[in-house]
Amino acid sequence: MPASEVAPPQSSRDTRFFGQPWALVHVFGVEMWERFSFYGMQGILLIYLYFSVAEGGLGLPQAVAGGIVGAYGGSVYLSTILGAWLADRLLGSERVLFLSAIVIVAGHVALAVLPGFLGVGVGLVLVALGSGGLKANATSVVGSLYSQDDPRRDAGFSLFYLGINLGAFMGPILTGLLQSSLGFHFGFGLAAIGMTLGLIQYSFGRKALPAETREVPNPLPAARYPLIGIIAAAGVAVVVLLVLVGVIRADNLASIVILGTLVATIAYFTVILSSSRIDATERSRVWGFLPLFVTSVAFWSLYQQQFTVLTVYSDEQLDRNLFGWEMPVSWVQSINPVFIIILSGIFAAIWTRLGTRQPSTPVKFALGTVIMGAAFLLFLPFAGGGPNSTPLLAIVGILLVFTIAELLISPVGLSVTTKLAPAAFHTQMVALFFLSIALGTAISGWLVQFYDPKNEVPYFSILGGIAILVGAGLLISVRPVLALMKGVS
Repeated sequence: MPASEVAPPQSSRDTRFFGQPWALVHVFGVEMWERFSFYGMQGILLIYLYFSVAEGGLGLPQAVAGGIVGAYGGSVYLSTILGAWLADRLLGSERVLFLSAIVIVAGHVALAVLPGFLGVGVGLVLVALGSGGLKANATSVVGSLYSQDDPRRDAGFSLFYLGINLGAFMGPILTGLLQSSLGFHFGFGLAAIGMTLGLIQYSFGRKALPAETREVPNPLPAARYPLIGIIAAAGVAVVVLLVLVGVIRADNLASIVILGTLVATIAYFTVILSSSRIDATERSRVWGFLPLFVTSVAFWSLYQQQFTVLTVYSDEQLDRNLFGWEMPVSWVQSINPVFIIILSGIFAAIWTRLGTRQPSTPVKFALGTVIMGAAFLLFLPFAGGGPNSTPLLAIVGILLVFTIAELLISPVGLSVTTKLAPAAFHTQMVALFFLSIALGTAISGWLVQFYDPKNEVPYFSILGGIAILVGAGLLISVRPVLALMKGVS
């Protein structure tokens, strides 16, 4: 029986954390600090890469810097596949979560103390691997605290989601303050301290988690350990060799991640659709997921530009003057979490009130992508205005539209993926949804090369128009897509 369907007796009686099991506070804490460190570091990463050496940065071209950030973000979601596999076959969710937190701390420390490109290379690889492992398993561990029919379950996940967004809100604010006043490495150092606090808290509280979180659902036979070790070592060796011979470079990193994600996506769809372990209804539902996958990629390609193009825009075009004081660039990235905290409850209430009358999942995906495209068109009135030409209030309004679009796709996407997943490929289908985010995030970094602050109209209008067309195409195709989804709406 899956861990999420087991009701730990101590958890069912425990109401010490706002009516929830006390064990939730430990996962809440480590996830909050992980998001604090993740978004805090990412809030200053791009400008660190392209600011001049005199300004404390590394002096990379903006297009190369954006590609690195996009590739890193895509790699985080690619790493969720590895994190899920380690939990399912070798270690169990709780152990992978704990080890991932340690890897994340090491990555942030590397960024803080190692100089130049060495710190960036070591730090981003470790943070991407660790964040992927933590992201893949934290939700599973939270689910283990409740039985399927525990009425506190949704409220518990809401608290967990609140922790995520509290961290995402505070991280860019505090690291941005340190970066602007003391320097980049102090900002990276604060991210490391935050993640260390989360790790310390979790290390003391992890024993309170249910025993099933440490169980391995599908143990890998011991006889196959050497083969897996050889494959892993060979994979690392190939990557190192490709870097040494110049095939993988900083200026094509986003393209490499895009290509790798496409290969993984095609492989996953092929394996699932060709499997004899799924029946005709399940196969139809997988085909129904395909247009949702494509739409999700289009959405995330624009949405994730908060961390690439919008960072450059905030640095060069946005009026960040607040009563004579210049707001740090990274603070813009704290706007979205505030709207998520405010609006997520409102959206949940709307869907609950509408019940069976609420829009179907394809309609929500289509509307979310159309709204995301419209958000890009909202930049047009301010396009090409020069330094400090865009009012801060305008960006706040545009990011509000970003958030509305996100709430129509992100939580809905995870939910529908689990409904459409064949019984034999439940985890792989969830991985497919994460691959759509990985692909979109990497594309968001690749697109930076086409952004020109002096000629912004083509960039925002073309990308916004493409997103609107993709959303409109799905909206027109709702009936055939729902037919493929076979009763899932």
